[in-house]
Amino acid sequence: MSESSTQQRTQTRERILEAAETVFADNGYHDALVDEIGKRTSMSKGGLYFHFPSKEDLFFAVMDRLANKLVRRAEKAAASADTPLEAAEAALDAVLSALSVQKRLARLLITQGYSMGNAFEAKRAEMFDRFAGVIKQRLDEAGKAGQIGKIDTDLASRVWLGAVNEVVVHWLFSAGPTPKQAAPELKKFLVQSVQPVPTSVTSAISEGNS
Repeated sequence: MSESSTQQRTQTRERILEAAETVFADNGYHDALVDEIGKRTSMSKGGLYFHFPSKEDLFFAVMDRLANKLVRRAEKAAASADTPLEAAEAALDAVLSALSVQKRLARLLITQGYSMGNAFEAKRAEMFDRFAGVIKQRLDEAGKAGQIGKIDTDLASRVWLGAVNEVVVHWLFSAGPTPKQAAPELKKFLVQSVQPVPTSVTSAISEGNS
């Protein structure tokens, strides 16, 4: 395949994904129509299936595309921080801010595919693994720098993202604060969870139990 053909195919896939993102976000997986995506891209259903073999493949490609954007945003935010722990906070803040701006896309990433069952859960877990990896890397660096205690950073990174997930779901379905509004308090709690307990506190607890 020539370079121009490859470029054209890439551009066509991007156009399809852009349209599919809107249709899936507005309607959810099952109610989204491939015909509507075709209408938005001026392509036949056969043309769409040439690039994406099934509706499920297209939906997961949309999720991958959105995840790539969020991971890049998180990594960029982390890279501009002064310390490893601040980098972990910055990465988390970048994800929260991005999800706050586009509610329908947050719904797409977090909940819209639940009716697909295990396939969606597996893809969602894969996506969260990538976010957790960004956080874990910075927590590992913070541990080496003595900014946090000796903890399981893999578990900690998943706890952080679990908290983010709960905040986003509460916002989507219970009219709670936006993820960006919740970010300051959330980050405070999460940072405290990885910092060592002062010796005076542990001593007092020990004495109280003796």
